This record gives sequence, structure tokens and C-alpha cells, in this order.
Amino acid sequence: MKKYRPSKPELFHTLKHYNKQKFTADLMAGIIVGIVALPLAIAFGIASGVSPEKGILTAIIAGFAISAFGGSRVQIGGPTGAFIVIIYGIIQQYGLTGLAIATVMAGLFLILLGVLRLGTIIRYIPYPIIVGFTSGIALTIFSTQIKDLLGLHIEEAVPADFIEKWICYIQHFSTIDPATAIVGIVSVVIIACTPFVSKKVPGSLVAIIVMTVAGIIMTNYFGIHVDTIGDRFDINPSLPEAEIPSLNWDNLKGLLPPAITIAVLGAIESLLSATVADGIIGHKHDSNQELIGQGIANVLSPIFGGIPATGAIARTMTNINNGGKTPVAGIIHAVVLLLIYFFLMPYAKYIPMACLAGVLVVVSYNMSGWRTIREMMHNPKSDTFVLWLTFILTVIFDLTIAIEVGLMLACLLCMRRMAETTQVSVLTDDDEIDPTAETDLAANPNIEHLTIPEHVEVYEINGPYFFGIANKFEEVMATMKDRPTVRIIRMRRVPFIDSTGMHNLENLITMSKKEGIRIILSGVNDYVRGVLAKNGFYELIGEENICPNINVALERTKHSCCPATRREPCQP
Repeated sequence: MKKYRPSKPELFHTLKHYNKQKFTADLMAGIIVGIVALPLAIAFGIASGVSPEKGILTAIIAGFAISAFGGSRVQIGGPTGAFIVIIYGIIQQYGLTGLAIATVMAGLFLILLGVLRLGTIIRYIPYPIIVGFTSGIALTIFSTQIKDLLGLHIEEAVPADFIEKWICYIQHFSTIDPATAIVGIVSVVIIACTPFVSKKVPGSLVAIIVMTVAGIIMTNYFGIHVDTIGDRFDINPSLPEAEIPSLNWDNLKGLLPPAITIAVLGAIESLLSATVADGIIGHKHDSNQELIGQGIANVLSPIFGGIPATGAIARTMTNINNGGKTPVAGIIHAVVLLLIYFFLMPYAKYIPMACLAGVLVVVSYNMSGWRTIREMMHNPKSDTFVLWLTFILTVIFDLTIAIEVGLMLACLLCMRRMAETTQVSVLTDDDEIDPTAETDLAANPNIEHLTIPEHVEVYEINGPYFFGIANKFEEVMATMKDRPTVRIIRMRRVPFIDSTGMHNLENLITMSKKEGIRIILSGVNDYVRGVLAKNGFYELIGEENICPNINVALERTKHSCCPATRREPCQP
């Protein structure tokens, strides 16, 4: 047995062979990623319902922890757009304290998943579900930014429900502030066009600088004021004191569902980001250690006033494209943000809210995955149905319901597909078997065809023998008019058998014995044979009736009419 060895952070491995050349590359990449992360952290923090400095603190603390303790060389962590809707909903229902508790619980769940080495399980979530809820979150984020993007004058609180929210927008469409709308739309244009000029400079940063300067000029020289961060928040660029959320049983019970949602979403997004990065850098990440790193980050972040965090695909790609080699680049990115937080944060109050809304509109567009959705329209209808159902449930209800229903439906559809691919066919004495088509035997070249004796039926199962086809076997047998003396069940193409399949097979054997019909199993692979042996099938059917191939099984039928025949195990 292979001895279990606990995994170590990727930082530990990379530092063994670290040199000046790698540090130079990490330094440049870390600085650029830190600058890119700044506007996103501010925007995600505000959109989530917290102050802008909490968004930056999350990027600093979680970004450092994910790089220091994670299992990827180039992963960059921090607040992401996927969490916006979840965080906002938790704050509305449970407040900031509830959010802190849920985030710590989610962090502990992630650590537990990593310690138990369950990192690969996340990969089994069907792709249509991932695309569906990601696109749903993107549309939800876009919907939350319309008010700030266009400067709509809405005195009452904007409804949380998607449909009601858009009804409210339509009713107040006449209250658009032209100056605010221009700032928001121009911000989107700048972000979209910047890559055509320079791919090194982040478009969001350019938009924030340009529109902040424009906003100051408009206010001071033209008397046109556009709503800014400073109009809504008091900027306090100081590190908060560490505060551990108080955990009690009532809080744990009430916040368990949102905590699980945060953990699942964080695990999915971080591992997807790490997997994408693997394909570019040619190095495989440690999924279990990555979950541990993500968990530590989410435990530490709320202690210092932060919000949930995970691996960010866009920032990770920025890190790779700018030469990041090791987790040191992620640590440098956190240090850069810390310096900006201390020295430049007071100037953040001049950033127009419409500009941040424009940043999030572009983020939602990039998250939408409309190209992927278009390609998936050519996939099986069941996959398309799961995608759209998950999308609609995410938008109309919430992510938790969408994932639960999507997973359940995907499992049911998978079972149906397996049941459809598993075929049960029957051959009688009117048919012949072509040995050249056999895969479970070394056919005798001198035999052209295997003739099925009279009163013998040969059933072939092609696919998994599981609960989805349990009734199919009985239905096929019911179509047979005459009762045979022997039933041969060929299982050469049965990769596995589950408990329902074994129960069905046991009932078949028992029923056949009562009718005086002998059951012979043919071509059973080693795995299925082991399962049958553990469940007492040797005693039930007789070891001599479990044969390695059809030749031996047909040979055994010659002795079926002679009770005095010596019971010997089938031999190849």
C-alpha cells in the first residue's frame, strides 16, 4: 500500500530552485497584476454591498494566503464577480457578521475537502451546469449595475428580484442622468478598446484614471456633478483589528446553506482557473493543496474585515501573460495592493460610481460565456436543457437552488443515457455465434460458428448492469414463449454491476431454479467476478456455472440434463 504523504504548498517546492531571474519575472508580473486587481477589488467590494476598502483588503489578505498556501504556481486569488450576488444576499439577510461567519465556515469546508483529498470530486460537476450558473451570475451582475451606470433616480430601494428589478428600471427610465450615463458608457468603451492599443495596460485602470479626472473637471469647471465613491462611502485606509466571528449553534445552523454555496463556488472557480493555467504553463497543480490554500484564505479574510475570495481567472491569466513563474508573483501582487491601500486609497473617493459600474458591466460580459453557449447549442438536447434550466434558476431564484436542481437533473439524465446505452439481446437455438467477433475468448480457428443447443437461450448484456436496466432484462425474457433448460448470460461487456443489478440477478437465478432452469454466466471480468464472489453468488449459482467464455459455457450446457454429472468449476 502506498504510504500517504501530506501535500505541501507549491511555494515550498518552487523556492527550492528559486533564482534572481525568476524573481525579476515574478516582480514585474506581480506589480502589473496588483494594478489590474485594484479597480476590480474596489468594484467587487461595492457591488457586494460592503465598502471599497473591504474589497481591497480581501485581495491583499486572500491573495497572499492563496499564493502562499495554494497548490498552483500562478494562481492569483481575491474577490471575484461570481460571489457578488451571494455576498449581497447574505448581507441582506444576516448582516456583515453573518457574512463573516459563513465565510469562515466555507473556509473550513474547503480545508476539510483538501485534507480528505476530495479535490477531484469538483471536476465531476457537469460542464453545462458550470456554464449555466456562470452565465446566470453574469446577467445578475449586469442587472445590479444599471442604476449606477445610467444614473437612474430611484428613491426607494431597488428590488432584489430580477423581474421586479427590471420593471423598476423601466418605470424610472425617464430619470436617466445624461452626464452619469455618458461617464458609464464611455468607461465601457475605454475598457473594450484599450486591448487594441496595448495589452499590457489594464483597460479598467485606464477607464478609472480618465473618468476620475473627467469627473473632477466636470465638477470644478462646469458645475456638473457625477456620483462618486466618496458620496457614498467614508474611505478609511487603515488596517482593521483582527476579530474572530463568534460562532454558536444557531448561527451555524442558519448559515450552513450559504456557507456550503460559498465553498462549492469557491472550489469550482479556483480549480477551473488552476486547470486553465495548467494548460498554458505546462505544470499540473495540486487540487487538494489548492483547496487548502483557498480555505485558509477564506478563514483569514473575514477575520480582518474581508469577504469571500477564490482564484480569479482573469488575474491569473494576466499573471501568466506578464511572465509570472511562481507563487511569489501572487505575494508581490498582495504587497503592491497593500502599498496602494496605504498611500493612494484616499484618492479613491473621486472615482465615479458610473465608471465602476462600467467595469462590472465588462466583467459580466466576459463572464457570460455567450460564445460557449452558442457552441453548446449543437450538443445533445439534454445538455442544452440542463444549461438553460441552471441559467434561469440562477437568475430567477439563486445559485444554491440552481446547482441543486441542475445536479439532480444532470444525474437523472446521465442515468437515462447509461440505461439507453446498455442493451440486452437474446439468441436461441435458431441462431449462431460468430467466434471471430468474440473478445472474451481465444476462439478455436477450426470452428467457424458456435451452434446454440436446443432449449438453450443466450442473453448478452452490453453495458453496465445497474438499476437503470434491471427491468429491461425481465422485459426481454418475457418476450420468449418457450421455457429453456439453460440460460447463458454473457457479461463480457459488463464493466461493473451495482447492488440493484446484483439483486436483479439474484432474483433471476432464484426464479430460474424454481422453474428448473439452469443459469450460466459467461465472460465475467475480474472486477465483476470479485463483486459476485463477495456477495455469495458462488454458493447461489455454483462456481462451475461462472465461465470465462462462451465456448466453455456452451460446453457446460451438455451436462445440464444429467444430474449425476460431476460439478466442476468452468475451466478455459
